[in-house]
Amino acid sequence: MALVINHNLMAMNATRNLNNAYSSLATSTRRLSSGLRIGTAADDAAGLAIRELMRAEIAAMNQGVRNANDAISMIQTADGALQIIDEKLIRMKELAEQAATGTYNSTQRLMIDSEYQAMASEITRIANATDFNGVSLLNGNLSGVNNHDGSGLVSKGEMKIHFGTSNSSAEDYYYINMGNATASALGVGNQSNPADGGHSVSTQANAQKALDAINSAIISKDNIRAALGAMQNRLENTVSNLQIQAENLQAAESRISDVDVASEMTEFVRNQIMTQAAVAMLSQANSLPQMAMKLIGG
Repeated sequence: MALVINHNLMAMNATRNLNNAYSSLATSTRRLSSGLRIGTAADDAAGLAIRELMRAEIAAMNQGVRNANDAISMIQTADGALQIIDEKLIRMKELAEQAATGTYNSTQRLMIDSEYQAMASEITRIANATDFNGVSLLNGNLSGVNNHDGSGLVSKGEMKIHFGTSNSSAEDYYYINMGNATASALGVGNQSNPADGGHSVSTQANAQKALDAINSAIISKDNIRAALGAMQNRLENTVSNLQIQAENLQAAESRISDVDVASEMTEFVRNQIMTQAAVAMLSQANSLPQMAMKLIGG
């Protein structure tokens, strides 16, 4: 290579190598400081696309876990109210048994019936007042089968609990049917059908009929509790499954996205040495034209 003064080709070459080494050093520094192998689309375009989809799935799964846990809390709220209704029905059964015997007169049976009706009214009050986040649970609003309608601002029919990442009925949501636990729906109290045996215990004959009617009411209430208990167990299993899926997907996302610190640190040291060497050689190359000046000034 000839000794020239218009162009310092060695310095240009050293500058290019310095830029390349410094750019690689900057990339290594960014990866080590962020912990991410993929920081921009330029690092790995396909990997970035896969990672973002995985992140969306993970976020949706974690929210699905919270949705399922909220549903469990809702079921527990309803079950607690049904437990109190159970106590009222037991008391009503006791009152009906008391009124069914012949040792009480009509005035006394009316007194017994007064408490009987009060228990029925309390059952209805509990059923109407029990709610979760403003949604009434036991007044019949969530009863029915395959009648969910979520097209309006307020959903109607049975409750849809969504926990999956898409919208497939086989995988992503359950329907919860709470049933109606008011006194009239259970067939007891003066708000029920007079033809039902549990309408009143004001007479001995009515009290005797009420015994069987209250048994039916207890069975109806227990059917609601059993269905809710089964759904709670199912939701708890769903939570466990979603947590495992999210954990495995997070591990897969980490393998794609996160930096291998040991490997990247090795690359960082290499790039650091290359940058230092390029700086040193650029300094030497910049001094070469001075040799030509010595010849000219000879």
